Amino acid sequence: MKKMLAQGWRPVTVIILLLIIWEISSNLLSVPTWLLPAPSEIAQEGIASWGNFQHHFISTIKLSIIGFICGVSGGILIAVILHLLPSVRQAFYPLLILSQNVPIIVLAPLLVIWFGFGVLPKILVITLVCFFPISIAALDGFRQTSTDLVHYMQMAGASKRQIFSKLELPHAMPAIFSGLKISATYSVMGAVISEWLGANQGIGVYMTLAQSSFRTDRVFVAIFFIMFLCLLFFILIITLEKLLIKWRATEEDK
Repeated sequence: MKKMLAQGWRPVTVIILLLIIWEISSNLLSVPTWLLPAPSEIAQEGIASWGNFQHHFISTIKLSIIGFICGVSGGILIAVILHLLPSVRQAFYPLLILSQNVPIIVLAPLLVIWFGFGVLPKILVITLVCFFPISIAALDGFRQTSTDLVHYMQMAGASKRQIFSKLELPHAMPAIFSGLKISATYSVMGAVISEWLGANQGIGVYMTLAQSSFRTDRVFVAIFFIMFLCLLFFILIITLEKLLIKWRATEEDK
């Protein structure tokens, strides 16, 4: 953690420099606001429209969290089943891969047709986006467990359940958290996509209304808040990882 904080100034400096270049270029080239607003104009619009934007932001947060929990729970459950039942893994693992070959932007309208314009199809979209990274990451973590340690526990008389709970699952935790980081950012993307298809509130709805009225500054406000939300979720997952996997945090702080 100390190492991360010590290096944190580098990306912050790069972002600040990019914003300064963007601001200067917009002013020198007199770029129209409707085409590419300057960062200062985007910030002013974000502050001015916060009262109208706030409920959209909160709605997307709630939808992202619910979908993330559903996707992660389903993904870990699928990974555990496929790992403990090799025959099931051989039969269904190719289907798991094929499920990601269908573009979510194509599948989402079908979910709306099947389940209507309520919350359910939106949660399903986020779940479908989130479950794959965590499933693959968990499966890889389970399979990378040292075979020597597995053989040692088998010789000690450990059952399959004990080997999984005391060896394979703890060993797979770093891989699982890697999948969680990806799924956390994907959950926001899935929420925005689901809101595009049919909703009365959310960042996706706000972006659609802003785009249709050529309010490019509001579109960028929504984009920056999406980036902030993804970064916030990512930081929360990292913090949770540091708390639960203390041996890894100790190694990184050395």
